Amino acid sequence: MTTLRVEHIQHTFANQSVATLEDINLTLEPGTITVVLGESGCGKTTLLNILAGFQQPDAGQVTLGERVIRAPDASRAVVFQDHALLPWLNVKENVAFSLRLQDQDESIIEDKVSNILSIVGLDHVADANIWELSGGMKQRVGIARALVSSAEFILLDEPFAALDAFTREAMQKLVLDLWIHERKSFFLITHDIEEALLLSQQLVIMQAQPGRIQEIKTLDFSTRYQQGESIRQIKSDAAFIQLREQLFEHLSEYTSQQTERGDPT
Repeated sequence: MTTLRVEHIQHTFANQSVATLEDINLTLEPGTITVVLGESGCGKTTLLNILAGFQQPDAGQVTLGERVIRAPDASRAVVFQDHALLPWLNVKENVAFSLRLQDQDESIIEDKVSNILSIVGLDHVADANIWELSGGMKQRVGIARALVSSAEFILLDEPFAALDAFTREAMQKLVLDLWIHERKSFFLITHDIEEALLLSQQLVIMQAQPGRIQEIKTLDFSTRYQQGESIRQIKSDAAFIQLREQLFEHLSEYTSQQTERGDPT
């Protein structure tokens, strides 16, 4: 596996005078979870789109190993907030879709899809229609579709934002389990402080107007889960609560300053 590097990325949309992203530098090591936390408008999704190859920066570059990323390819898979599944295909057909585009042997496709659906806990609904699934199950299909591609990095665009609290925590557990047992590398963006703290080894805190990295923290809550603590134990731990409150106060103070200055958020 190789390292994904973001080097001096700049990006400004044509109708804006303020940079969406300004001098973004970031290293994503293989086998880690990086989470970007920030308010709406701080450039989180734009950064993910550049990592995915959907957008090109105005300056700077993204590299995977020695290769410069200029377009989407099989090394990075994206899980979208709205799951973006194909409603005319059932669960296993959605997961198999990218493999069939590659013209792989049907028996190999069936084995891969069956294995991935078992890993994400959807083997019992393999033949179900997409509209029959709950929101959490649809996101599991989206994650399964990303996993089956054998991508080195899974990029998640606020994938659990629309889910209820119970389902959201179940999905957070799934990401941690995939990181532990499948040795997957994740890049996830969120505006949920608890989610960011729980999942990240590398927490990237962004600010808006212009979109900059304000701070990068190294955290160990995900490692504690790996070592046997439950998510409930971690979230109720004094150190977790203290850091959650510090981040909430910090982000609230920054947003208030933006509002007082009249900056858009």
